[in-house]
Amino acid sequence: MAGGRASAQRRAVVAALITLLFLASVSFLLSATGTTSALNSPPSRLAAIRRHAEDHAAVLAAYAAHARRLSAASASQTDSFISISGHLSSLSSRLSLSTVALLEKETRGHIKRARALAGAAKEAFDTQSKIQKLSDTVFAVGQQLLRARRAGLLNSRIAAGSTPKSLHCLAMRLLEARLANASAIPDDPPVPPPQFTDPALYHYAIFSDNVLAVSVVVASAARAAAEPTRHVFHVVTAPMYLPAFRVWFARRPPPLGAHVQLLAVSDFPFLNASSSPVLRQIEAGNRDMALLDYLRFYLPDMFPALRRVVLLEDDVVVQRDLGGLWRVDLAGKVNAALETCFGGFRRYGKHLNFSEPAVQERFNPRACAWSYGVNVFDLAAWRRDQCTERFHQLMDMNENGTLWDPSSVLPAGLMTFYANTKPLDKSWHVMGLGYNPHIRPEDIEGAAVVHFNGNMKPWLDVAFNQYKHLWTKHVDTEMEFLTLCNFGL
Repeated sequence: MAGGRASAQRRAVVAALITLLFLASVSFLLSATGTTSALNSPPSRLAAIRRHAEDHAAVLAAYAAHARRLSAASASQTDSFISISGHLSSLSSRLSLSTVALLEKETRGHIKRARALAGAAKEAFDTQSKIQKLSDTVFAVGQQLLRARRAGLLNSRIAAGSTPKSLHCLAMRLLEARLANASAIPDDPPVPPPQFTDPALYHYAIFSDNVLAVSVVVASAARAAAEPTRHVFHVVTAPMYLPAFRVWFARRPPPLGAHVQLLAVSDFPFLNASSSPVLRQIEAGNRDMALLDYLRFYLPDMFPALRRVVLLEDDVVVQRDLGGLWRVDLAGKVNAALETCFGGFRRYGKHLNFSEPAVQERFNPRACAWSYGVNVFDLAAWRRDQCTERFHQLMDMNENGTLWDPSSVLPAGLMTFYANTKPLDKSWHVMGLGYNPHIRPEDIEGAAVVHFNGNMKPWLDVAFNQYKHLWTKHVDTEMEFLTLCNFGL
């Protein structure tokens, strides 16, 4: 490889020298014959030919010099430069007064090729050109997002710019497939299958607009289940993304006979600004709140026939059968979750503004906080304790954002289920794979669910390599849209 590169460099130097000799001889011959009366063409014509050849040979020589400094990947381009430069140089041996017309025609042809080659090379060599292209792309994407927001097509998460470009690309590709072959992707039947409302089965709720992440949650849970056909996944997404979810799960149904119900926010008519302070505040312009995140506080209204639901975040991977969660004794509590406090850390004081009297009067700053990711909700106890009504009161109190940061849904949960949450055994839920590179391997191996909470999500390039395989092994890499959207899996 090094020898080939050195040889290419030597050829480039030789070609450059020949080119210079050629240009000198052309200059001499043209100047010597410029006054010959036998020549039919005027001297300015020969001068123009000489000037064009000289200019383009110099450009190619400069690019050849630049190409020599590139890696072996540019060797072929260096060869192209040498070749075209050689063609220009070879004209010197055929230059005569009687062949000016032919010489002009051939020279123009080589100059045309030289321009094309130089133009193609400019993109690789010119950093400023790359920067300008990137700037144009960013501007174009920004304009698309702006138009989509104005049209009301994107939910608040996309409008805030928190959805990676590859995930948005995947959703758009799936939507295009839906539009191209609508008859092959049927809508949900008007009467839902009985499994969707059977309280004897194992029901999960997932709120997400990330179709790839949801597919991993469903696939991993189904494969880990002892009785996959008893597991029902209720996926709620934004209306814009519902067709994309339908295309994905029509082409890649849940494995082993598990069931998936795909729903949009618009499927729940009780969710409106007159009855929900969440909708009212979002419609009033509160862009800090993500609607899908806050829909979890309406689980009993969304699924009135169910008695118990397990809430899963879309950045988890299931490694063990979760059927045991329906046998966990909640002791009359509404919620079961993994407690996250240790020592003086991760307690209520971290999540709530205790300088506000409304917070001081109702909560203990030393109370242990817990996490979303895997939550078991007793919907009967929820209705009994009127937790949704309590949540509405808290939302009205926090309309100006002084009690907690509305961009995070956890503080609202800590307040709504205060003193009404039972600790979940740690083996059910191991957290931190999205920010902590030092989790013990035995803890991960023994966990029923691993949670990539944090910024280093497994579908991003910044994910920890030691954890990423836990997620990617459940990705259906045969889905053609993944390669089109540049997922590095």
